Order: sequence, then structure tokens, then C-alpha cells
Amino acid sequence: MSYDENQPAAPSRRPGRGNITIAVAALVPTALAGWLVWQAMNGSEENKPPKVLPLPSGQTTAGKPGPGSSPRTDSASPSASPSASPSPTKGSEGKGGASGPLAGKVVVVDPGHNPGNFRHTAEINKLVDIGTNRKECDTTGTSTNDGYTEAEFTREVSQRLRTLLEKQGATVKFTHDNDRPFGPCVDERARIGNKAKADAVISIHADGADVGDRGFHVILPALVKAGAADTTTIVGPSRELGERIAGRFVRATGSAPSNYVGDGTGLDVRKDLGGLNLSTVPKVFIECGNMRDPKDAALLKSSAWRQQAALGMAEGIAGYLKG
Repeated sequence: MSYDENQPAAPSRRPGRGNITIAVAALVPTALAGWLVWQAMNGSEENKPPKVLPLPSGQTTAGKPGPGSSPRTDSASPSASPSASPSPTKGSEGKGGASGPLAGKVVVVDPGHNPGNFRHTAEINKLVDIGTNRKECDTTGTSTNDGYTEAEFTREVSQRLRTLLEKQGATVKFTHDNDRPFGPCVDERARIGNKAKADAVISIHADGADVGDRGFHVILPALVKAGAADTTTIVGPSRELGERIAGRFVRATGSAPSNYVGDGTGLDVRKDLGGLNLSTVPKVFIECGNMRDPKDAALLKSSAWRQQAALGMAEGIAGYLKG
């Protein structure tokens, strides 16, 4: 994901981050092992992943694509075996007669970017109000070195996620589904979730960082109260949603939390994203991996891994909605 520029460019690096990254990377295997053990001992769908300390609200990731060697062309298999989706509960009916454990729940899925954004740079460069300041309507997103775009990835994973959630009875709405030439703008994406009175919203992305930067992270809304933005009521629920998704994503995909954002927690708090600032319902972003790293790119291009990614998100959302 890139929300600073419209064309892939080298990511900005925080001063001194190299040494921190090396230290964090060394800790990740231990942290991940502990996380997986905790999950294995408390593996019920109803159990929450371990709580993590909140990060400073100013900590962000630029998410810009950077130079790197070409990714592998083979499709890597996920290291974790598939876990079964929860079976629908008979007799539980919600909107439209849907039955299942999520009947009556509304989930809005926001596929990051749009394949047509590249052809509409003037439109997506227009500034919109995100409460704290004004930012571009949208960006083109990033891509792998061989041209697999973030927009293609996010739409494909989003469609898989919709199928999994609908099987459990949820009503799923998209912010866009290959039905518009560009966008929508980030403020409109937030309004779609708000208007739907969604029980949960997830915006799906893939990052564009340096080679060697690997893993996923979930972005949570910071406490923001400025202009049209007021996240007071959604910070807590969004964190719980994000923690659920992060825990299930690890188990489903075998991917480790990011080694360059979130200090090994897989969570990052930001106040510069309009889609979060303007939301009035629980919402998170997920960066599924780094498209500019060859190893992560191979995973993101794997159909089998994308299915596992969608499964991890679905199980995390379901766990959150069922409480």
C-alpha cells in the first residue's frame, strides 16, 4: 500500500531503523513461537489472541515500493495446513433469511486501490479531507517486480473472503468490485462502511517496502478527534478486531508478523489514513506481505496462499463478531 505517492518509489526509512530492524528480526522467531504455542493451548475459536501493548500513535510505515531483485516465479505453498472454517449453526437466521453463526452481521470488505487508478491519475490525485489534514483521493498501490499489482491481489483475496463469510451467514458488502473506473476515494470508502452500519470493516492491502522486509501487519486506528474525524468509539473495538485477525492470520498462513513494523506484534497504530480516521464503525487495514520482497511476493502470487490468507481473515472476523 502506498498513500504518499501514486507511482512506485523507494520507501522512506526512519532514521536508525536498520539496527532496530535487525534486533526485532532476531526476536520474531521467539515471539512467533510463543504466539503459536499460546494459540495451540487455547485454540478454541472463541479465545482471543494475546493482548499486546499499544504502539505510539505517531509510529507509521511509509509503505512505498522500493527496488529489489526479481521475485521467484514459483508459487510457494503455505507452511501451515488449512484450518476448517466454523460450520454454520442451523436455525440461526438473519437478514435475507441467511443462516449461520454470523447471520445478521454486516461485514464491509474494502479491496485496496483499483486496477483502473493507473489510468486516472488526475482524479485520484485530488485532495480529500481526512479530518487531520487533506490527502490524495487514492493511489495506484504497489506491485511485485514482475508486475502483479496490489489492486489485483486485493480484489482476488477480497472475493475469497466474501465467499467464506457468506457461508457463515454474514451479509458482505464491497466498497468496489470491478464496477467503477477508479477509486473510490478514501473518504468515500469510510462512508460506505458507516452507511452500512457495518459490524466490522476490513481494508485489504499488500505493502511495498525494502527487500528483506517481510511479514504481515494489521493497522489500527489511532485516537483522532479533528474536523470530521472522531475515532473515540472505535479505537477499542478496532483493536480487538485487529488482534483477532492477526492471531488467525498467523495460524492460517504460517506467515510471521512483520519484521519491520509493529515490533513483532503484527499490529501498527496510525492516524494518517482517511479510511480509518473517518470510520464510525470498527475497522482495520491489513498489509498481507511485502510485494517488493521476492519471498513474500512468491507467497502473494500463490493461489493456495491467498486462500489461506482469506481464511485467516474470515476466522479472525468471525471470532470478533461472535464475541
